[in-house]
Amino acid sequence: MNQENAVAAAQLDAPARDFSVLLSSTPRGARLARLLAAEQVRSWGLPWEEAAQIVAELAANAATHGRLPGRSFRLALHAVHGTLRIEVTDTRGDRPPVCREPDAEDESGRGLLLVAALADRWGVSEDRFPRKIVWAELAFLSPEPEASCSGGGGGQ
Repeated sequence: MNQENAVAAAQLDAPARDFSVLLSSTPRGARLARLLAAEQVRSWGLPWEEAAQIVAELAANAATHGRLPGRSFRLALHAVHGTLRIEVTDTRGDRPPVCREPDAEDESGRGLLLVAALADRWGVSEDRFPRKIVWAELAFLSPEPEASCSGGGGGQ
């Protein structure tokens, strides 16, 4: 286990942390979601790069495919018991996300592939009609005991 995950695991053993914000379903709202998430996760002392990338993809999908005029999307972050859960709620429950292999010449359609590659788990939950929640979780493992190289008994 690297030092960054060991620190993150210690931070996540602390009481639960929550963050939630409502943002406009626009490209600008999606960019703001990524920036706010990165800063919030960083302020909790957790590794933020993967979380920011996941938020960027889920927020872009909410602003593009989950958009209804005049409706916003919600970004929520929950850090508890060694897991960071990212949730993006939009108002298009009738349009579940589809993870697919895009053609080589496609200019879009790879967002959920990135989420699947970066997250430990991800999925979709129904919310009160007409909303859906697309979520992803990043698990931070507890520190493993390091092998000791000092002491006697070595077979050299």
